[in-house]
Amino acid sequence: MAEKALPHDHGQDIEKVLQVLPSQEVCTEAAGIFKQISDGTRLRILWLLCHCEECVSNIAAATDMSDQAVSHHLKLLRGGGLVVSRKDGKEVYYKLADTKQAQLVHRICEEMFQMTCPLG
Repeated sequence: MAEKALPHDHGQDIEKVLQVLPSQEVCTEAAGIFKQISDGTRLRILWLLCHCEECVSNIAAATDMSDQAVSHHLKLLRGGGLVVSRKDGKEVYYKLADTKQAQLVHRICEEMFQMTCPLG
């Protein structure tokens, strides 16, 4: 990154920080992930899918939601790269994506919010 001339010198070592300032693209990607988990319903569905692979109907029944509402949230989670799907006959099954970001979100849920992982 090119060195920037800052309008004020406050005696701090901001130059070192600016050398590793994340790009706008990286921050936009991170914000997208936070947006995905900022909805309580999506977070609940995501937590479920961290621990099992399920179809829309079972997710809907488990969360007292309609299939359409669950499908909407799953579409957003898939678009954000946190959930993946596979088709088996007429059923589509969803689970947590095997990505660094998805695994980190899982750990954050477990640790920060003390949501216990049922699978150990």
